[in-house]
Amino acid sequence: MTPGLQHPPAVVQRPGMPSGARMPHQGAPMGPPGSPYMGSPAVRPGLAPAGMEPARKRAAPPPGQSQAQSQGQPVPTAPARSRSAKRRKMADKILPQRIRELVPESQAYMDLLAFERKLDQTIMRKRVDIQEALKRPMKQKRKLRLYISNTFNPAKPDAEDSDGSIASWELRVEGKLLDDWHRTPTTQETDGFQVKRPGDLSVRCTLLLMLDYQPPQFKLDPRLARLLGLHTQSRSAIVQALWQYVKTNRLQDSHDKEYINGDKYFQQIFDCPRLKFSEIPQRLTALLLPPDPIVINHVISVDPSDQKKTACYDIDVEVEEPLKGQMSSFLLSTANQQEISALDSKIHETIESINQLKIQRDFMLSFSRDPKGYIQDLLRSQSRDLKVMTDVAGNPEEERRAEFYHQPWSQEAVSRYFYCKIQQRRQELEQSLVGP
Repeated sequence: MTPGLQHPPAVVQRPGMPSGARMPHQGAPMGPPGSPYMGSPAVRPGLAPAGMEPARKRAAPPPGQSQAQSQGQPVPTAPARSRSAKRRKMADKILPQRIRELVPESQAYMDLLAFERKLDQTIMRKRVDIQEALKRPMKQKRKLRLYISNTFNPAKPDAEDSDGSIASWELRVEGKLLDDWHRTPTTQETDGFQVKRPGDLSVRCTLLLMLDYQPPQFKLDPRLARLLGLHTQSRSAIVQALWQYVKTNRLQDSHDKEYINGDKYFQQIFDCPRLKFSEIPQRLTALLLPPDPIVINHVISVDPSDQKKTACYDIDVEVEEPLKGQMSSFLLSTANQQEISALDSKIHETIESINQLKIQRDFMLSFSRDPKGYIQDLLRSQSRDLKVMTDVAGNPEEERRAEFYHQPWSQEAVSRYFYCKIQQRRQELEQSLVGP
């Protein structure tokens, strides 16, 4: 026989027993075979209870239920499984102690592994800090300079196209931020629009500029604006100022904290003497208006002497912090993740290869020291593994001898076997008599 291999032992069927049946223990009362004998396997005679593995005594869990659920253990959720998988990946990188003793130079690798763990923790902490910072508004006030100018094109009777034969004027509105911090290689010098209309007379025009506030801002009702001291603000700032007014004037009900007892100003604005905190957002909707536009009056002149005149206006605006874009791109960047994952896979493969080489080395050393004893231990180990894989209960070596079946329980087992067969046959006959 080749060392390391073993033929599976032959499982001998007991006389008079159906395939897959289990022997009842000695001294069991006679009667119809019930669930203790036909349902779950019982302990065979001649086998000590300790010889049965605990896993064999448990009933299979019902469909859709895991082994952990059948044992009453909590099933890990997806985040828990993810964390345990990450811990396993980190554990797979660690060299076993015996390998480090064999190769002292491997300590340098362990030092790098400890440094990597500290670096990962630092990066994760910084990522959390950046995520928290991005939740807060990051605005800077800048000057937006507007340039408003116009040109006049007189009519040309000898023009070939119809556009040139009619007098027209063109209004240009351009703007740019005064600071260059926001500019990128693709940023234009200015940004704006132009309007062209036919006409040969000076025109007074009104420009309405609606600023795009982020987050949106609202103009308060005049009475609410006087009460809170605000003119135009975001919804969250208005609610916060309202709550500050309630606390300062002690308008919160002392018995029922959910209600506000309004003073005379509060009652005039919200038109009720008492209201809930949860009603404030809905009642504020009617008191918030769109912010006022920026109004600029300009005269479009057709006088040739005014063609070179340009009006200039400076407007205070809020713009995004440039660092916010860099922080967002850092969080969304996956350029290095693929490279790191590839290197991690390579490290895992290398560690696995080292472990396999260590196993082969131990095998060769053990075999060289005591070939006979090592093969015997190997055969015993594989015999136990084979018994587990084939799910063989009992002692096949004893069962293939005749003395095993001359024990007191054999007569009882034969009686139960025939009883089962008679009951089965009776049911078949009853069904044939009742048939269609």
